[in-house]
Amino acid sequence: MLTIEEWHQRYSIQARWTESVRRFLYQKAGITRAETILEVGCGTGVILADLCVQSKASIFGIDLQLAALKFARPQNWAANKACANAFHLPFASASFSITCCHYFLLWAADPLQALLEMKRVTRPGGAILAMAEPDYGGRVDYPAALGELGTSQTRALLQQFANPFLGRKLKSLFHQTGLQAVEAGVLGGQWGEPPTPEEWSSEWRVLENDIQAMLTPQRLSELKKQDQQAWQNGDRILFVPTFFAFGMV
Repeated sequence: MLTIEEWHQRYSIQARWTESVRRFLYQKAGITRAETILEVGCGTGVILADLCVQSKASIFGIDLQLAALKFARPQNWAANKACANAFHLPFASASFSITCCHYFLLWAADPLQALLEMKRVTRPGGAILAMAEPDYGGRVDYPAALGELGTSQTRALLQQFANPFLGRKLKSLFHQTGLQAVEAGVLGGQWGEPPTPEEWSSEWRVLENDIQAMLTPQRLSELKKQDQQAWQNGDRILFVPTFFAFGMV
């Protein structure tokens, strides 16, 4: 099992991946004019910290994992946090200028219901942002021998009751909620420098946590060495389409 510190490192790396699209969505939502902002599924507070930098609004975050919220507390003193269920947000209707989430909806048992609840607490004229939702059905692994990693991780996510194909459904879900001015897209991929040792180690800690029950230790070790060698050779391509969406209430 990963420690809370390891999950925080993972969330921080994910936030670096999505920085440019978050800036785009923040601007589109009018973050500098926002009075109140809610992040649903805030985890250890990585995105909350960014929101506190980007806006003078009152920032709120909710998550079901109390351990993550306790970890986030000293690092996000400017944000208000609560342990709460995304399907029953503890806020009055029309409370927030912006409601957002980041790598959250794929974990929701009913993502449509979660979005409807996010819509309920957002003011008319306010914005809802789903800033990153992956789709492992479009994952690309090269060299081809490493495709086993993607296949295994997709199976692992399904076993964890996540939806690894949520990304492709995101735009449709936004329309189903009745949101207006819906826009959606996918983060581009570019491969220049290989991942840093920190990024590579974090990726593998998550992989090993997810798929160790599916592969023998020997096979997992072989794939890890092949992956490392492919990065060193400049051959490695790893791309998971990651979607985002914007809508107005």
